[in-house]
Amino acid sequence: MQSDNRPLSPHLQIYRLPLTAITSITHRLSGLLLGLGAFGMVYWLVALASGPEAYAAAQAAAGSVIGQIVMILFSLALFYHLANGIRHLFWDAGYGFELETAHRTGQAAIAAAVVLTIIAWVIGYSVGGA
Repeated sequence: MQSDNRPLSPHLQIYRLPLTAITSITHRLSGLLLGLGAFGMVYWLVALASGPEAYAAAQAAAGSVIGQIVMILFSLALFYHLANGIRHLFWDAGYGFELETAHRTGQAAIAAAVVLTIIAWVIGYSVGGA
């Protein structure tokens, strides 16, 4: 057997993933996080139906710093999944496959998720008085 000195394929440590790959992976992860977050919403609804003590405990968990961070990340995942899902609907219709368009719509989905998350939390705090 003769040994070839050909270079190996680039590994993820040195290969830069294109934005379309990153948005695809992130879309799948956000869907997974939304599914897991549904368990938190079920917990909150069960606590609501279980009485004032259980509801107070659920509200205390949601109102903690960690709870607030989790809910902000859940909101971000929700808005990202929505924005990128709209992008996928255009792809399903046959639009936006050009590399530049796909790159720009990926950037737009990320920006929309961040902006919508900020707007939702600013409105939530101003209405809720927190």
